[in-house]
Amino acid sequence: MRKIIKNKISDLPAFVTDYLGMSLALVGLVIFFGVKADNFFTLTTFRTIANQVPDITIVAVGMTFVLIIAGIDLSVGSVMALAGAVLGLCLIELNFPLPAAIIACLLVGVICGALNGLVVIGWRLPSFIVTLGMLEIARGAAYLVTDSRTIYIGGPVEVIAETSVLGLSLPFIIAVFIVAAGQLVLSRTIFGRYLIAIGTNEEAVRLSGIDPRPLKLAVFVLCAFLTSIAAVIHTARLSSANPNAGYGMELQAIAAVVIGGTSLMGGRGSVVSSFFGVLIIAVLGTGLAQIGAQESTKRLITGCVIVAAVILDHYRHRIRKREN
Repeated sequence: MRKIIKNKISDLPAFVTDYLGMSLALVGLVIFFGVKADNFFTLTTFRTIANQVPDITIVAVGMTFVLIIAGIDLSVGSVMALAGAVLGLCLIELNFPLPAAIIACLLVGVICGALNGLVVIGWRLPSFIVTLGMLEIARGAAYLVTDSRTIYIGGPVEVIAETSVLGLSLPFIIAVFIVAAGQLVLSRTIFGRYLIAIGTNEEAVRLSGIDPRPLKLAVFVLCAFLTSIAAVIHTARLSSANPNAGYGMELQAIAAVVIGGTSLMGGRGSVVSSFFGVLIIAVLGTGLAQIGAQESTKRLITGCVIVAAVILDHYRHRIRKREN
């Protein structure tokens, strides 16, 4: 019987087994905290989680694309702060209408992403170093734009966070839509296949007559653009633009993407799996808080989960290579 079940599972497509494993892990966490915490199985808890995840989910989608091409973007947290600061400045100081302020916010992300990509490609520098520099540049610019203070916005952006459709908040719906679109682009388009090829062997892509440079530039721009969308949602949720926003966002996004099974070496990943990674971290954090775990304990456990996910993915990759 075990052999039959094992054969049946092995006959399933790889992405089905991946999603099945992530789903079981998520359900297991929900059941565990539902038993341990008195108020976990409540509408308030799940609504809180749904309100917390949209911004990190959108950033994780962009980070997934960057990691797939064997890059990394450490600037997303600072870019989020700078984009949010520009949004607040346009609304409060310059009296822009909301659509125009949002466009300005998105342009900030596009410019930061373009700078990252152009420097990485033009000088063939490691994206780790380049985006680390952008991390400091964007954070410093955020402090300059806000004069090192929080800009309280209130009504002009609250409408974004407060709007709901069928009981689901608009930011959550936007995040799910971006996850679905990102997965379709990655798995169903030539652009997505080229990205996977670049992450697997960039030199082979170049020798086949495909120039990887505009594709890599597009990925860095896409990541920063999605980060600026997350900045709009984050600013709307807090009703303010804080120059300290996004601290640690890059590490949270990378952790979620790694837990989702995207390879740090490039060439393999899934946007939907990254979304599962975001949900696992969110449920883990909320559940630990409800059972009274201290912040140090929460970070310790989350770190162990990340390491365990990387180890499991390593062995899963070895098994698949052996089967092929």
